[in-house]
Amino acid sequence: MPHPHLPSTQAAVTAVRALAEEFHLEITVTDDIGADQTSRRTSAGAFSVLDEDGSLPHEAFIELGGSPHISVQLYPEDDARITVDGIEFADVPRDAVPGFVRAVHTGLAHVKGRFFPPGQWLIIPVPGGETYKELIPTATLTPWLNSRFR
Repeated sequence: MPHPHLPSTQAAVTAVRALAEEFHLEITVTDDIGADQTSRRTSAGAFSVLDEDGSLPHEAFIELGGSPHISVQLYPEDDARITVDGIEFADVPRDAVPGFVRAVHTGLAHVKGRFFPPGQWLIIPVPGGETYKELIPTATLTPWLNSRFR
C-alpha cells in the first residue's frame, strides 16, 4: 500500500500536527515561504520571492517534543530531512514523512548491531513503504536508542 500523496509542504505539516496530537507530543513549526527565504532554492533569481513559474516555495522546520526528539525539515522539492535522537535521515520523500514519524512512535523503529564489521544501525520500517537505515556513531547512543536494540 503506497503512502497517501501530500501535494504540498503544508499538507505534510498538517499530517505531522495530527500525529503530534494523536501521540500527545509538543510541536513547534517554523515556516519559510518565498524563494528568498527557503534554503535550497536554485530556480529563482537573487532577492526574488517567487519561482520562475510564479509559485511561492514553502519550506517548514518541525520539532516534536518527547522521547525520542524528532525534527523534520520539509523542502519545497518534495523531500525531507528527518533527525531522530541525533541520527539524520536525508532525502526522505515528503509522502513518507507521516509514516516515518508514526513508525518511530509506535515502536517499529529499532537498533540492530553487528560484530563484524562492527556497527549499529537505526532502522525505521515505514508501513507501506521503504525501510530507512542509518549508521549510528558509537559515541551517540542515547537512552532511547539503547532501549530499541533487537
